[in-house]
Amino acid sequence: MSRPDASAARAGSAAPHDERGAAFAEPWQAQAFALAVSLSAAGHFTWAEWAAALVAELERAERNGAPRDGSTYYEHWLATLERLVAEKGLAAEPELRERREAWAEAHRRAPHGHPAELARHGV
Repeated sequence: MSRPDASAARAGSAAPHDERGAAFAEPWQAQAFALAVSLSAAGHFTWAEWAAALVAELERAERNGAPRDGSTYYEHWLATLERLVAEKGLAAEPELRERREAWAEAHRRAPHGHPAELARHGV
């Protein structure tokens, strides 16, 4: 998998893409990408800090037997994002766990072929 063009996302242009088209297989991947870019732009962490954390996550995953075919890349991107958000005190682990559980439930409730949506009760 080619690396997404982060400069396009930072510039607010079209979604990152490579020679084959869109860099994201699922909307959540684009959202995780955009959130990391936005948090970095807001000064919560530098892009170099982000890159180092992502490399550490990918190396950890590889040691634990994760496939090296790019199929789980954005899962590791999300894990890195969650780790940095917790380390920076932007959200506590219980809050992150609650949000993960809410999204899992939303996916279970969503009709096949429809996007998962969180209930609008303060989440």
